[in-house]
Amino acid sequence: MSGAAHAAGHRRFALGPLSIRLRPRVAVFGAVLAAAILGTGLFALASGSLPLSLRDVLAALVRAPVAPEVMQVVAGIRLPRVLLAVLAGAMLGLSGAAMQALTRNGLADPGLIGVKEGASVAVLVLILAFPAVDVAARAPAGMAGGLAVALGVAALARDVSGVRFVLVGIGVSWLLSAALLVFLTTADVDDVETALVWLAGSLHGADWPLVPVAAFWGALGAGTLFLTARAADAALLGDGAARGLGVRLKLLGALTLAAPVLMTAAAVSCVGSLGFVGLMAPHMARLLLGGGQAAVLGASALFGGFMVLAADTAGRLLFAPLQIPAGIVMCVVGVPFFLFILWRRRDRL
Repeated sequence: MSGAAHAAGHRRFALGPLSIRLRPRVAVFGAVLAAAILGTGLFALASGSLPLSLRDVLAALVRAPVAPEVMQVVAGIRLPRVLLAVLAGAMLGLSGAAMQALTRNGLADPGLIGVKEGASVAVLVLILAFPAVDVAARAPAGMAGGLAVALGVAALARDVSGVRFVLVGIGVSWLLSAALLVFLTTADVDDVETALVWLAGSLHGADWPLVPVAAFWGALGAGTLFLTARAADAALLGDGAARGLGVRLKLLGALTLAAPVLMTAAAVSCVGSLGFVGLMAPHMARLLLGGGQAAVLGASALFGGFMVLAADTAGRLLFAPLQIPAGIVMCVVGVPFFLFILWRRRDRL
């Protein structure tokens, strides 16, 4: 086993009684992605209508003596926006990787099966009907809406491992999108403005109360997916082989469906609808790294966090003082990528 692992590029690292087996390429690539996120985050914290030096940014982050307006801009406005962008992107990247492994379909994404639309409808109802409700209540509402849609799609498709699941999800997604359009054309102008900004996937309203909400649900979902990663690898061998290896397929299916649905709903509840992240991040992870599900999950989270942070930073700075929501930037990039994936898979659809 150790010879096969070594041949596959794995190396064993030991620290006292603890040991872990890693592929150096994965570790190096993960470190590069983490450094890219850190660098982009520092750039985002320093850039804007009030340009700041890196020294001022670092001083504000460590609570060193700094001008009050610098502390307010960095710690009060830009930092929660950066953290939410990374957390939301990581959750969507993880969700996409899990959905693609569950359905064994590279086109699967929580946004393509109506989860985001279901969460959006639920959160908009909460925001407009009960505007005084605390922002922490958005996550449970969004999760209820997203989970209800996911269960409905699974019931209609009667299977989550084929193209039919994705096609039924797309149909339900269009239906919910039509319902949102009906609302946008009939509601009060002020309500429509609030809904449009939120639906576009804007992080303009990012605030500190949303950060722990995203962090909690992201950690819960990520922990669930990483703990089931080895079982997910076995499930890709086929149902018979997985059962022979002791995998409880029904429990695995329930966990790997619930975790991405809840994380997607939490991300939508915090920052609005961000499309294509869950589709692109896993493909980029597999293209550049390959490996088992744990490696794909980790790389997808990093890719997702980087993409949303970069999209938000670009939308905020390139057309200043006009701010383009991150969701629009992701669509501009994501639609060509989606068409490219469809073209590559044209003989298997």
